Amino acid sequence: MGSTVNQSPGKAEIAAPESRFKGLMKQLIRNKSSLFGGIILIFFLLIALSTVLSQWIPGWNFSLMTHSPTSTDVLNRFAPPSADHWFGTDQNGRDIYSRIIFGTHLTIWIGTSAVLIGAVFGIFFGLLAGYYGKIWDTIIMRAADILLAFPGILLALAIVSALGASMNNVIIALSIYNIPVFARIVRGSVLEVKNIEYVEAIRALGARDGKIIFQHILPNVSSPIIVQASLQIATTILSAAGLSFLGVGVQPPLPEWGAMLNDGRSYMWDNPHLTIFPGIAIVLLVLAFNMLGDGLRDALDPRSKK
Repeated sequence: MGSTVNQSPGKAEIAAPESRFKGLMKQLIRNKSSLFGGIILIFFLLIALSTVLSQWIPGWNFSLMTHSPTSTDVLNRFAPPSADHWFGTDQNGRDIYSRIIFGTHLTIWIGTSAVLIGAVFGIFFGLLAGYYGKIWDTIIMRAADILLAFPGILLALAIVSALGASMNNVIIALSIYNIPVFARIVRGSVLEVKNIEYVEAIRALGARDGKIIFQHILPNVSSPIIVQASLQIATTILSAAGLSFLGVGVQPPLPEWGAMLNDGRSYMWDNPHLTIFPGIAIVLLVLAFNMLGDGLRDALDPRSKK
């Protein structure tokens, strides 16, 4: 009897994280919009993975590209969609379908990298401002207010103009804009959590601030961070495409979707396929992240359900 009693709590503790994850997945699957967004996102992630593997692994033949994304064919310029060129060709005779496929991993990499970097610094500053308050709160939040006073695309444009046009500088610029976004969210969540009874009890037992912050407060404010990250990736992808469209983002010959829109805008009236297909790709990927983010918000934040 004694051994049975001792084993059952252990089993419950082991099964608890798995059941919570299963519960989250069930809620996301029940939500039709998040399910649709997740399916689209998985589709794009598989495309990106196949492209990356084809570059890293010699002899990897599973690639969805039908032509080289950078090879030109001046005799086949502005070809309409056909069996050979599914999305047609651009002004240099390059296959648009293959360029969109190749550009998928570039777009996802820029969006996720910029949000991840911004989230790491934003979470750190938000925890610092929310937990310690006083002068730390004043300095960090006023700096965040200054950065947020500028529209995201204009702030990123100014930073990229100063650093130079390249993919890495686009990631740096968008990361800087994402920092205050996460800092404000984390700071507000920490203010709600830090004075709860269990945190006060842990502090009374002599726990160090680092242990309280990272082991007890941060896990309890992770839900809004996850939701904001999924939504912020969509905004970051749009901003990156906007910078490339303006000519200060990813530079040729890399086929980034925003740059493809910029290349095709001069010919869009006579050859609309140059802009239609990259535009559809951007819309679908942004829509997928937004739908998934809405589903995560409903599943992780009960207060959002009215």
